[in-house]
Amino acid sequence: MTEGAERIWTSRVLTLFPEMFPGPLGVSLAGKALEMRSWALETLDIRAFARDKHASVDDTPCGGGPGMVMRPDVVDAAIEAAQAGAADWPVIYLSPRGAPLTQARVVELAGGPGVILLCGRYEGVDERVLQARDVEEISLGDYVLSGGEPAALALMDACVRLLPGVMGSAQSGDEESFERGLLEYPHYTRPRQWQGREVPEVLLSGHHEKVRAWRLAQAEQTTKERRPDLWERYVATRDR
Repeated sequence: MTEGAERIWTSRVLTLFPEMFPGPLGVSLAGKALEMRSWALETLDIRAFARDKHASVDDTPCGGGPGMVMRPDVVDAAIEAAQAGAADWPVIYLSPRGAPLTQARVVELAGGPGVILLCGRYEGVDERVLQARDVEEISLGDYVLSGGEPAALALMDACVRLLPGVMGSAQSGDEESFERGLLEYPHYTRPRQWQGREVPEVLLSGHHEKVRAWRLAQAEQTTKERRPDLWERYVATRDR
């Protein structure tokens, strides 16, 4: 466990498949930052906390039904171990029934000391341990994955890129999707003409104020067309 004077942002992942990590977070900017110890990743194998000779982590659901459910005693022991020296870190269970992950929540998590991520498998985790440990449930969207690991990787990626020194420029995230409550404006690069399509003239003008105004207008139009829910919130906030 990462303790003591280093105090770098750390993700502790509870999983039945620790070999899935760091996965894509071991390459590119996140991978370089991990190598440079700008953040830390620790995995705990949930099966290591099983209490019988068969290392059972699941059992049949009470009330009947298909599949298996992860046992509360095993998951509780894993969470307790993860909370050693990190009692104030949020414990997050990646679940399709959780609250949608937002950029605002990502910013909060990245601004803290770290996170404990619980990756479910099978039909899910016994409800009692989620209640007993005051576990926060977060969803990436209205769809179901085979387990919580891909969702944990996505959440970590969103957080890690906000950490100091990870992205090449502090400005690079300022105008991205959701940072201002809007989707991002479209991007262009060379060649100036491609398959009969031109780069918008304003982007070649060198007039920074006009470029900023164009980008804002494009972000607003895109958000209005594609995400009316975001647009309504943005307008309400803007009008205030």
